[in-house]
Amino acid sequence: MNIGIAGLGLIGGSLGLDLRSLGHYVWGISRSSDTCKQAVAIGAVDAACQEVSMIPYLNKTDVVFVCTPITAILPTIAAIAPQLSPKTIFTDVGSVKSAIVGEATKLCRFVGSHPMAGTAFSGINAAERNLFKNRPCVIAPTEDREAMVVVRSLWESLGMLIYECDAAVHDRAVAWISHLPVMVSAALIHSCQQEPDAEVVQLAKNLASSGFRDTSRVGGGNPELGRLMAEYNQTALLKTLHTYRDVLQSLIGEIENGNWDALQALLETTQAARPLYIK
Repeated sequence: MNIGIAGLGLIGGSLGLDLRSLGHYVWGISRSSDTCKQAVAIGAVDAACQEVSMIPYLNKTDVVFVCTPITAILPTIAAIAPQLSPKTIFTDVGSVKSAIVGEATKLCRFVGSHPMAGTAFSGINAAERNLFKNRPCVIAPTEDREAMVVVRSLWESLGMLIYECDAAVHDRAVAWISHLPVMVSAALIHSCQQEPDAEVVQLAKNLASSGFRDTSRVGGGNPELGRLMAEYNQTALLKTLHTYRDVLQSLIGEIENGNWDALQALLETTQAARPLYIK
C-alpha cells in the first residue's frame, strides 16, 4: 500500500518504521525540514517533504495517518484531503475522539483511531520499532465499513489489540485511565512544591525513589499534550476530577477522624482492583 504520515514525531516515526518493514511505501510530511531529512535517514519514510504536493506518487495514496497534536488534526485533513484521491482513507492517533470524528467525516473518508502506545520521549529521534505491538487501539465505528476494515487491518498488522467503541464512550474511558492520571500526577508534583521549608523540600528530593517516580511520571510529561487533553475532553475529565476530589475528601475524613479500619478497608479494595487495570 501507499501510506502517508502527517506528523513525524514519536508516533508517526514509529508507525513509519513498522509499516515500511511490512513492505508498504510510506511518505511523510512535517513542518520541519530537519525532521523530514531525519525521518528519511532513519528509515521511517521513503520520502518526506514540508509540502504534501511535493510527495512522489501522491495520487496513489491509499491511507493517511494524521499524527499531529489534537488541535492540528482537522486543519491537517482539510489541507491535505483535496490534494488526494477521494478514495483515500484518513485516520488519526488522537487521544480524544468526539471532537474529531464528526467533523473529520465531513472532510474525507475517515476512521477515528487511538493507539494506546508511547514513551516519555518525543520527536522523530525517539521513534522505535514495535512500539505498537500488543498495545490496545480504539477504533470509532463508521458507516464506511470498507474503510473500517482497511484501518483495522493496518493496526492489527502492527500487533495492536483492537477495540471498537463509540467516540463518546472512548472519551469517558480515557478520561479515567489517561487524562485524570496526568492531572493527579501534576497536582502531586505541584503540591510538593508548596512545602514552605526549603530543608524539607531538599530532603524530599534526595529521598524520592520508585514510588514518587511512578506516581509522578505522567505529570512531568509534555505540558501541551496535557493542556489539549483537558481542552478537548473537558466534560469527561471534569466528571472524573470531581469524583476523585470526593474520594480524596473521604480519605481526608477517615484520617482526620482516626478511622483506621475504614481506611484499611478502602486500601484493601484498591489493592484488589488495581490488577484489573494493569495487564
